[in-house]
Amino acid sequence: MRVRPLIACVGLLAGALVVVASSTAQAAPTRYEAEASPAVCSGSVDSDWTGYSGSGFCNGSNSTSGYAQFTVNAAAAGTATVGVRFANGTSTARPANLVVNGSAIQTPSFEGTGAWSTWVTKTLTVSVNAGSNTIRLNPTTSGGLPNVDYLDVETGDGGPGPQPPGGIVGWATQAGGTTGGAGGATVTVSTFADLRTQAQASGARTILVNGMLSGSGTVEVSANKTIRGVGANSGISGTTLNIEDMHPANVIVQNLNIRGVPGRDAIQIESATHIWIDHNTMSSTIENDPDFYDGMLDITHAADYITVSWNVVRNHWKTSLVGHSDGNGSEDRGHLRVTYHHNWFDHTFERSPRVRFGETVHVFNNYYSDINNNADSYAIASLMDAGLLVEGNVFERVQQACWSASGYADSDPGRLVARDNSLTGSGPCEVNGTVAPIPYAYTAEAVGTVKSSVTAGAGAGKL
Repeated sequence: MRVRPLIACVGLLAGALVVVASSTAQAAPTRYEAEASPAVCSGSVDSDWTGYSGSGFCNGSNSTSGYAQFTVNAAAAGTATVGVRFANGTSTARPANLVVNGSAIQTPSFEGTGAWSTWVTKTLTVSVNAGSNTIRLNPTTSGGLPNVDYLDVETGDGGPGPQPPGGIVGWATQAGGTTGGAGGATVTVSTFADLRTQAQASGARTILVNGMLSGSGTVEVSANKTIRGVGANSGISGTTLNIEDMHPANVIVQNLNIRGVPGRDAIQIESATHIWIDHNTMSSTIENDPDFYDGMLDITHAADYITVSWNVVRNHWKTSLVGHSDGNGSEDRGHLRVTYHHNWFDHTFERSPRVRFGETVHVFNNYYSDINNNADSYAIASLMDAGLLVEGNVFERVQQACWSASGYADSDPGRLVARDNSLTGSGPCEVNGTVAPIPYAYTAEAVGTVKSSVTAGAGAGKL
């Protein structure tokens, strides 16, 4: 690969970027291409490296004077989130002073991205005054700034976003808790390649997924990551999110639209701990072959301390397997502790969840609807001496709410305690034995309000 000599790019953005004062909600970002007016590039507009947006990118002069400046008009004092998409094909970071209204407030570093065709987004949060503000990047080295593709500007407070009702609850709060990318950098990705790069990067990081990103194969998620969709319509398809062999993983997956993957799991958790899957919409298509897709969210090989909350899972056959085989008890016993709460399982024909060995798996305040494809359809199964507490759930038109004492298929019985569930047009929730107590604090919602709470609050775009 040809390596460019120290190339910098500066976008002089003098247009009026309207920013609303701080709010708990975040609007979709407004994009400003570095090569298009009113942006001004101190160097040249080029198109000789792939992966850029629009008609080109800004390749500026190599100089500490090659600044980038833009004007922001704010209706009121507050904060703005600024995402700079850049490429730095050198191995040397290119730092710059971030100057807001004449005062330097921080010095972000634009790290090497591995190639001039590899683009990433650096997300910066700045305070703005009511009226007109200037925001300026002043390079601190003679290499200047990296190549700049575009600038995204979001309204809102630039923080990690509001938490769901009640925040994180369940097993993911135990043994040190789950914080994801808190304390690390925040980056925005708008291509599948960028998502894969950022997910695999080391260190704490919050990755904001902007738009529906389609790819193939597997996205390996490294430890201490939050992967969160922007708005209601961002997500991933065609790929498996793999969270594997990390103790703790400390991963949060939130606010994404996730499509089932033919022949593979959509989210695969193996031998990993401390994971929160929250406020996602996961969907497929019901095929005649139950194996056309594999699992939507499978949790195996002694994975532990996991919460699955406020998700919508729709039109999928084999939904969520906890414990992959009847013969894996030596590894799985004492682990596979998972909480499922306030999820909507709609037209999912089995495994919501199907559990082997795990105890205590806590399934509370979920809404199950139209799980009735055939005589074998069911919602919940406790097998191979697993222990489940099933409470405050609503089952409507479910062929069999729960299996336990009878076993299922070739799997031996498990234990299941049921209380305060509502069944309408549904088969019974079979109970068997006793289970270990729940160690964490929680408040189960009254079953009479669960359906309305879940249908109003679950899924992407409901944070």
